[in-house]
Amino acid sequence: MTPTDPTAAFPADPPGASGASGGLDAAMAVVGDRWSLLVVDALLARPQRFAELQEGVAGIATNVLTSRLRQLEAAGVVLARPYQRRPLRSAYELTATGRELAGAITLLAQWGAALDGGGAALAHRTCGT
Repeated sequence: MTPTDPTAAFPADPPGASGASGGLDAAMAVVGDRWSLLVVDALLARPQRFAELQEGVAGIATNVLTSRLRQLEAAGVVLARPYQRRPLRSAYELTATGRELAGAITLLAQWGAALDGGGAALAHRTCGT
């Protein structure tokens, strides 16, 4: 018996796949870590101050939240609006680009809930997939 390649069952480039250098790779570079999508999700409801975000994103450390907000702001996903000059304090809100993540976050949340047994996975009405 010869050893089998575990990846042999998967085509190298499925039809319609963009490959590692495509759009998914670009998206993952911006929001692909554990905390970024959780921060974006918290901001979907409304702009929030740092302390509100820290409360709303369970388990996130202060330094991690600061880092993610800076990264998301640099990527054009989040906008920091100062509400106090000394010391500088800002409220954070999503840009139009950030708000475009709402659909993806909803799909991921529903998919995750189905994995945890907490909800049904989404199905396309027409074809059922």
